Amino acid sequence: QVQVVESGGGLVQPGGSLRLSCTASGSIFKIYAMGWYRQAPGQGRELVATITTGGSIDYGGSIKGRFTISGDNEKNTVYLQMNNLKPEDTAVYYCWRDEGDGAEYWGKGTLVTVSS
Repeated sequence: QVQVVESGGGLVQPGGSLRLSCTASGSIFKIYAMGWYRQAPGQGRELVATITTGGSIDYGGSIKGRFTISGDNEKNTVYLQMNNLKPEDTAVYYCWRDEGDGAEYWGKGTLVTVSS
């Protein structure tokens, strides 16, 4: 069964850090890219960061310089290191898996809340 499962969300104070993880399973050989999108209350889903199996990375504009995406192909896992978190980073973060042929899969999401 093809799926992606996120972990690592939670409550953090402004200026703090969190690391999200996402592990893929099922038909691993088909994966072209993985990454993260987020959706804040009342807003649409936006790109956070993506990484291809070849190591090419793309970041959304609002998080550049604060978040870092990395991947471990052997573990079929991508990580999102989030530093200097701001209240506006509060959102549900979704893991995304792209098989390069139009097939995409989404995790159920993990909530990140930045608040004092």
